[in-house]
Amino acid sequence: MSTLRALAAAQAVAAGLAQPVATVRHLHLSRRPLVLVPLAMAGEANAPLAAMVGSAPGEGRLLIVPQPRNRDQRFAFAAELAAIVLPYIDGHRTANEAVAVDRGRDVRYRYLDAPQLLVPNPAGVTFLRLLGRSTRFRRADGEYPVPPQVPLLGRWLTFFAERAEHPGSSTLVAMTQALTLHWATGQSAVEDLHLPALLGWIAPPAGLSGAEAAARAEDPSSCPPAGPATDPEFDNRLLAPAIEAYAAADDEATRVEAYAELERLLRDQLTPTWELMWRGLGLLRALPPGARVAGRWDGDRDAFTAHADHLDSDGAPQPRRDGAVAAAARLHRLERAAATYAVQRAYDDPLVMAEYRLTGEAFVGEVLLADPTRVDDSGRRPVLRPRIQLLTTDPVLAPVGVTLTSPSRPGQKARLVFVTPTADGKTEVVLELSGGMGRGLTASPGSVPEVGERLCYTTLSDAYVPGAAFPTADETPWTHGGPPASAAAAPDEQWA
Repeated sequence: MSTLRALAAAQAVAAGLAQPVATVRHLHLSRRPLVLVPLAMAGEANAPLAAMVGSAPGEGRLLIVPQPRNRDQRFAFAAELAAIVLPYIDGHRTANEAVAVDRGRDVRYRYLDAPQLLVPNPAGVTFLRLLGRSTRFRRADGEYPVPPQVPLLGRWLTFFAERAEHPGSSTLVAMTQALTLHWATGQSAVEDLHLPALLGWIAPPAGLSGAEAAARAEDPSSCPPAGPATDPEFDNRLLAPAIEAYAAADDEATRVEAYAELERLLRDQLTPTWELMWRGLGLLRALPPGARVAGRWDGDRDAFTAHADHLDSDGAPQPRRDGAVAAAARLHRLERAAATYAVQRAYDDPLVMAEYRLTGEAFVGEVLLADPTRVDDSGRRPVLRPRIQLLTTDPVLAPVGVTLTSPSRPGQKARLVFVTPTADGKTEVVLELSGGMGRGLTASPGSVPEVGERLCYTTLSDAYVPGAAFPTADETPWTHGGPPASAAAAPDEQWA
């Protein structure tokens, strides 16, 4: 836990209400997301029990598996889910746009929008990942066939689960993670995984404090778990007898009655979480999006377009395990994305940047002096190099000569020239500017900070960094397993 987040948590305890740790929203929210609340049967490896899914608060559709141990019913559930998810995905493939590449010498096309799935918590992401793994290798013909939409659903669910691991991606979002990214509560990180308790801290009912609302949410009879796990008391007292009654039904009328009772029980379990999902979505929508959120969503649209094109060309399903080269390349991409995401959040949000101000990686100061006409003629030709002097109360730990960037002027670099502590505990900083001022020896109007302007400068940079080079799959050395086996030759995955 960072210093400022620990302070916010302490303030939440004192105030009885969650405290904001962000001034803007750091994720994209679709105009029409698909909310999916899953339930799994206890004691079975990812055996689906039920799901409520829909793209509007009043359009939640309940899917249930009367006997989760029955494989045919599991795949029937997957087919029903596919009948909802796949049309939703296809609805985002109606129009595309041209994107210039290779410095404008070529163009590529991507869809104007991408689908977005919302689940209650990280365990819901894991549920979809395992469901995708257990269905994407199934066959629509041969022995034990499944409906043709089931393996296609598995490939898409795997895509969403993999994008959820990509820092800054918004294609598959866990609501608890999205909320804790913007608010700090007075409870532990483990307790924050419980959606009712988390929302109790952020927006408690009238007359209750956050702690009181969270304590009330711990009662599973009034606030069922957000899934995919169910309450053991509910399992033993209500769910198990209902499943047994359905299995023991020996005529159609009895079976219909048992199914209706099972459906009622599961609807009662899922409806409170369904309502909380839309409530949390409303809280997030109230925050203005960060300036760089749209750029990250463009990356999600690129990934969505690439996967759709891969499926259209009859590409193979995602392999069960990455080969050595693919795994190294994937880890490299995730590490680069994590570093870029951290910088972009700090650039978008002064509350996030405040963490770096505490560590000396950034400072905020007021411009005392500015020389916008200064020219450096020490080289082969004169170049415009204005200097500014700032006064800051923040610690400045960056070494002289380092290059700094201001989030408000990302196209301009500032070299640290002098750092002079003053008698009153403040620090005077002299910076030499380059870039973003035009091509001549006269700075463009407004391109050089003016006296009285308050600016933030940091060692953080979101400049493009080229990716590392990796050997091809055929060049993988034998010490790393040799060329990976073809994904097409992989055997069918078992459900679990």
